[in-house]
Formats: sequence, C-alpha cells, structure tokens
Amino acid sequence: MQRSRGRRTAPAVAAVLVVAALAVGCRPVTVTGAGSPDSKGTRYAPTTPAPPPLGHHPPPAHARHTTKPHPPRTAHHTPAAPRPLMAPGSRGAQVRELQARLAQLGLFDRAPTGYYASVTATAVRAFQRRQGLPRTGTVQPAAWRALRSQTRRPSHAELYPPTTRPVGTPDPRCMRGRVICISKRSNTLTWLVNGRIVSAMDVRFGSQYTPTREGTFRITFKSRHHVSTLYHTAMPYAMFFSGGQAVHYSADFAAHGYRGASHGCVNVRDKQKIAALFHTVRGGTKVVVYH
Repeated sequence: MQRSRGRRTAPAVAAVLVVAALAVGCRPVTVTGAGSPDSKGTRYAPTTPAPPPLGHHPPPAHARHTTKPHPPRTAHHTPAAPRPLMAPGSRGAQVRELQARLAQLGLFDRAPTGYYASVTATAVRAFQRRQGLPRTGTVQPAAWRALRSQTRRPSHAELYPPTTRPVGTPDPRCMRGRVICISKRSNTLTWLVNGRIVSAMDVRFGSQYTPTREGTFRITFKSRHHVSTLYHTAMPYAMFFSGGQAVHYSADFAAHGYRGASHGCVNVRDKQKIAALFHTVRGGTKVVVYH
C-alpha cells in the first residue's frame, strides 16, 4: 500500500522536535494530555525565564546584589578578674605577713594568726579604701604591691608575738626595775626588767561590778594551789597585789576567752607563762595596773 506524501509519521515528527529543541538550548519539561510524544509524556521547551507576574516590579539595577550577609554573632565575654593572692579562708605564712604589715599601718589590731577571716578582710577593705582600690576584702596583686611598698618586712616578734593582741605601750612607771606591767587597754601583761620585755601574756579583768583596781602595788603573797574562800574557785599560781585581788591562771579564761570576766583579779590564760612568772617573781615586786 502506498503512503501519503503530505503526511509524516509520528516518530519522524518527534525526531524533528528533539533536534530543534537541542538547537535552541531547551530543557525537558513534563506535559500531560493527549498528543504526548511518548509514554512518559516528556517534551522539550526553551529555558527562557518566565515573565514576572502582573503587578511585580523588579528592583532597579543599582539596588541589585547590594545586600551583604550578616557576620556570625560572637558571644562577648567580660574578662575575668585576676585570681586574688589571698582571700577569706586562706592560711599560711603569707597571710601572717599580710596581717603584720596591716598592723604596722594601724589597720589590724590583733596579733598575726596566719588565718584569713573577717577581721583580716575588714582591715584589707580599709587599706583598699585608702588606696582608692576596689574594696573587695580580698588581696589582689595591686593591693599587695601597694602594701609592701608602704611597710617594712615584719620582724619575727611581729610575726609571732607573745600575745594575741599587740602589747600595750608600757606605762612610764614600768620602765625601771623588775615590774609586772598590766595594760587594761591592750589586755596584756608584760614582765619587764629595766624597761626590757622578758615575757608577755594575755589577761582579762574584773567585770563592771567587780573592777580590777588601777595603780601601783606590790606582791604581798604567793600561793601555788590557791582556792578562793569567797567564790570557791581555783586560782593556780596566785600572786596577790591588792587585798584579795591577784594575778593567777584561769581555766575559764583559757576555755572561753573574753566572753567572761573575773571578780577583780587579773586572769591569765597561758598556764606555762604564768607558771614561769610565778617562779621568777618575788615578794615585794612592783605591779602597775593602768589603762
């Protein structure tokens, strides 16, 4: 049977379309419906971009491609303060030196202990206030440098004093001969020989209603194992100087410190020191009690 000359077969038409599409740079698109060239429904269309929708106005040329990406955000960290050299809870030789140097400036009114507690922190704040430094109560490198520049290196006696509180300035009446010099201001007793301190110890005094008398006295009586006939309490190493008032060891003072008081006597809490003084002192030795 003879084919019609004016009509092309379907495969021939598809081949022509593919060649034409490749010639103009087309891309494949998917279409549906009757007349698809193959069973998958694939035909080719030009890659020319579609026109913008109605009502859309593209940005002007000078505004195109001007948006810059935002740099990544980084967290801002405040620099940490330098670690303090000393702070509450610290202990050791450096703390003892700190306390001795503060005592030289009149800011620390105790004997160095080597332990950093509230009293030391208060003294450090006072020094920082003088220097215009942050009042942290802890010793930063700047505060430590300033303190060392304003003080001298503490002596062994300043670092390890014989009493928990600085020994009071001796009364002029104590500067000649052998004298038991007792300061109510500093709560200390010093044993002096011609103005030289031989030993010192902490003491406490009578209460408001039974005060320890002040003045110049003499040792009148010594009793190693004395017991009070008025209060029936032990008074070891008693050295009487004014009626029933004496210098003696107090177990209560050793146990409770300054929370208590005597009935007028001068209590000593270091048993070894008062024992040594008891064996040294003779009857008639001068006693000076002053404020």
